[in-house]
Amino acid sequence: VFHKLLLNFTWWVNRKDAEGRNIFQGGFLGLDNIGVFDRSASLPTGGHLDQSDGTSWMAMYSLNMLAIAMELARENRAYEDVASKFFEHFVYIAHATNNLGGEGLSLWDPEDGFYYDVLHADGAHCRLKVRSMVGLIPLFAVETLDPEVVDRLPGFKRRMQWFIDNRPDFRDHVVDQSTAKGVRRLLSLVPCDRLPRVLGYMLHEAEFLSPYGIRALSRYHHEHPFIVVANGVQHRVDYEPAESSSGLFGGNSNWRGPIWFPVNYLLIESLQKFHYFLGDDFKVPCPTTAGPMMHLGDVAAEISRRLSRLFLRDADGRRPVFGAAAMFQTDPHWRDLLLFYECFHGDNGAGIGASHQTGWTGLVAKLLQQSGE
Repeated sequence: VFHKLLLNFTWWVNRKDAEGRNIFQGGFLGLDNIGVFDRSASLPTGGHLDQSDGTSWMAMYSLNMLAIAMELARENRAYEDVASKFFEHFVYIAHATNNLGGEGLSLWDPEDGFYYDVLHADGAHCRLKVRSMVGLIPLFAVETLDPEVVDRLPGFKRRMQWFIDNRPDFRDHVVDQSTAKGVRRLLSLVPCDRLPRVLGYMLHEAEFLSPYGIRALSRYHHEHPFIVVANGVQHRVDYEPAESSSGLFGGNSNWRGPIWFPVNYLLIESLQKFHYFLGDDFKVPCPTTAGPMMHLGDVAAEISRRLSRLFLRDADGRRPVFGAAAMFQTDPHWRDLLLFYECFHGDNGAGIGASHQTGWTGLVAKLLQQSGE
């Protein structure tokens, strides 16, 4: 399986980063209508789009492959070289997000404190300032290298240390922490000093944080749609918490407001990884405006509780997942037969789309198990 993943990773590097800039233009990426343009088609402006989510997926992919290679290297030292390859891949990608192909541009907007796609057309560039899951996916690329693991792999450790010592310009995304067992290292696409700003949006109830999880698009765009005019045609992104108002980009497979389990689960997992390294002292307000200060483990647990609430009866005995469907809410033959919808209304939690999407919405069982622990 690992060798097939190597082939797939190489395909992405060769086909979606053809210029070797460590910035990726992945196209569709399964997020359907999340962008202002149809990312499956040629851009109406011409040029190309440097994608925050495409680049972040590849950074996460690099860290996943690094973790697998390090595990395999325990039995076969040949995989130490492969682990080194993916460590360097990650660091190069992380560096490139702040210096797009050496152009001095960044997917990070220091004024807004958020990550955006960058459009290149007619010799100019601009950030497409849509506050969406595209700007939260950079959080997925995070991993801790524990000293007891690294010390078992002397070849990997030596090459990693050489890279750290001789490439100080790449240090921002490798954080050291001294422990009794040695040096732990955090590899993260989002540097720690940026975390509070990104999480400030994610945990704001007028932005991403719904009573039932994290929305795919900020509610900010309900009052402030993002609008671009290209070749005389208006393109816009509005907050749409239920079905899409347009059949374009996948119809009712809507990423402009609903809550999607797979990305919520990955956000929870990422927060747990950050907490593992940063500990209980690193805290943010949750919710942003009036919430108590929480460490990131508690933030992950709070998001888990909100997602679980989709399926649990409220004070009136109603399950948010069933929305206005009276038969499923009250009929004793149906009310306990839960459906695992594709996604959920960004404001009231009602199930949307395919009702048998157990493959990812079934992850709620894992969240409930973690809550029990």
